[in-house]
Amino acid sequence: MANRQILERSRLAYPRLERNEPCWCGCGKKYKKCHMEFDERIIAFERQGHIVPTRDLLKTAEDIEGIKKSAVINMTVLDEVAAVIHAGMTTQEIDDLVYSVTTKMGGIPADLNYQGYPKSVCTSIDDVVCHGIPSDKTILKEGDIVNVDCSTILNGYVSDSSRMFMIGEVSDEKRKLVEVTRECMLKGLEQVIPWHFMGDMGAAVNAHAKANGYSVVREIGGHGCGNAFHEEPFVSYVSAPGTEMLMVPGMVFTIEPMVNMGTNRVYEDEDDGWTIRTRDGLPSAQWEIEVLVTETGHEVLCS
Repeated sequence: MANRQILERSRLAYPRLERNEPCWCGCGKKYKKCHMEFDERIIAFERQGHIVPTRDLLKTAEDIEGIKKSAVINMTVLDEVAAVIHAGMTTQEIDDLVYSVTTKMGGIPADLNYQGYPKSVCTSIDDVVCHGIPSDKTILKEGDIVNVDCSTILNGYVSDSSRMFMIGEVSDEKRKLVEVTRECMLKGLEQVIPWHFMGDMGAAVNAHAKANGYSVVREIGGHGCGNAFHEEPFVSYVSAPGTEMLMVPGMVFTIEPMVNMGTNRVYEDEDDGWTIRTRDGLPSAQWEIEVLVTETGHEVLCS
């Protein structure tokens, strides 16, 4: 990108404030005492050709508090699912539970009616990578692995996380996939360091998956989250170190690698337009957390 284009983008993303004006973050301090050096540091990275977050992606203290309150509901819902999930349960029963607990606690299931999605949660079994639609015809059976992906809106703030469940006795191969996928997520979390790059995180996830003989889905990844269900940036888990968006304090996004036992190739079910499956029919696993970049590292807001 030419220097003139970079400067123009910087002016749009970080409108100039005078030193003694109130800071844009709403803290009440003067700009020079709050985010002036912060903004200048981001612009310096952009001038070097790096991708940087726009100001609207950075969460204020009020935003973070709102996301945390939403996350209380989201994590409670997943705890409730964990307490009752079993062989013989339909995925519709999981959906009913998610809707009931979420609404009783004052929240709204973010999935419900999102771009036409018909249910309150995603339930993805075995070779279903993500976006599995709950149904009273889909019954969990002994040996299944299932991802339950839950998202909650409370007072306009969004939380998002998912967990894997192993139904009864599962094969050693499936158990290892579930465990390694969680390790991949945690390897990525270790790389959430302010003023480093999202590619560092993606590379760590991919390296651990490959070291265990697995592949990581390329087309679907994580996303910014908090003030809306899906925000920028797209979060890749097959990226190279030193690439992708700069991570700065105030960013909130999900870490949710989808790790396949076989090929990383996937396809969308033509019948429902949502369900994503592995091309080779082998199992897939996913864990998801919602993470805040802090001044000193990171904080998991929802898990």
